[in-house]
Amino acid sequence: MFFQQLVNGLTLGSSYAVIAIGYTLIFGVLNIINMAHGEIFMLGAFIGLLLVTKFQFGIFTALLGAMVGGAILGYLLERTALRPLRQKKVSHLAPLISTIGVAIFLESVALNLFGPQTRAFPSEFSGHLLDFSFFKISMIQVISLGTAVFLMLVLQLLIEKTKVGKSIRATAENVETAGLLGINTNKVIVWTVMLASALGAAAGVLVALSFDAIEPTMGVMMGFKGLAVLILGGLGNIKGAMAGGFILGVAEVFSVAYGASSYRDAVGFGMIIILLFWRPQGLFSKAGEGGRP
Repeated sequence: MFFQQLVNGLTLGSSYAVIAIGYTLIFGVLNIINMAHGEIFMLGAFIGLLLVTKFQFGIFTALLGAMVGGAILGYLLERTALRPLRQKKVSHLAPLISTIGVAIFLESVALNLFGPQTRAFPSEFSGHLLDFSFFKISMIQVISLGTAVFLMLVLQLLIEKTKVGKSIRATAENVETAGLLGINTNKVIVWTVMLASALGAAAGVLVALSFDAIEPTMGVMMGFKGLAVLILGGLGNIKGAMAGGFILGVAEVFSVAYGASSYRDAVGFGMIIILLFWRPQGLFSKAGEGGRP
C-alpha cells in the first residue's frame, strides 16, 4: 500500500513540478507571477486532445504539438500583455493584473470553443499495467512520470550548459547589467516566456493523460497548485520547484489514502501556510536569496 501510493504521488508530483517550473522561469527573469500560466496549461491539454482525436497523432507527437502551441501562446502573451507594460516601467502589480485578464480571456475562449463539459483523453496505453510485486504502475503513469523527468533534466541542462541558459541566468540576475554585457534582454525574455509556456502546455497533456479528463476550468486549480509549489520550493528556484512538485504530489496522495479525499486540495495550501510562518523563503532557498534560475 505504501509503495503504491508513493508511486502515485510521484507521478502526480512530476506534473506539478513541470507546471511550477514555468512559473519559476518567468518569476526568475521578470520578477512577476504569470497568472495566465494555468490557462496555457489548460489549452495545451486541449491542443493535445485535438491532435490525438482529430488528426490521429500519437501521444508523443501530440505532446510536441501542444508544446509548440504553448510556446506560441507564450510569445503572444509577452508581446501583448507584458512587453508594453515593461517598456513603461510600471509597478509589478500591473503585469500581474494584465496576466489575470489574459487568463480570463483564454478561459472564456476555451468555454466557447469546447463547451463546459468534461472530455475524455483517449490513449492507446490505457489498461496496460506493470506489476512489480510491491506496487503496480500503469503505462500511462510510466509515460507521464518519464516524460516529466525527461523535460526537467533537459531544462536543467539548457539552463546550466548552454549559451541561452547563461543568457537567461544573467538576465534574471540583473536586466540592466545583462544588457550592458551585450545580451539582447528582450529576446531572452521572449525565449523564457515561450519556454515556460511550452512546459505548461506539456504538463496539461500529461495531466489529461493521467486523469483522462479535460475541461476549460481545469487551469484554475492547477495554476494555484503550481503557485503553491513555487512558494514551497522557493521563489525563482528551479530545482526547488522540481522537488516541491514531488513533495506536494506525495502529500496529496497520502492524504487521500490515509485520510479523506475531501482534504486533498487543502493539503497543499495548508503546507504553504505553515511554511510561510516557518520558512518564508521556501524550502530550497537561503534567507535573503532571490532563488534565481
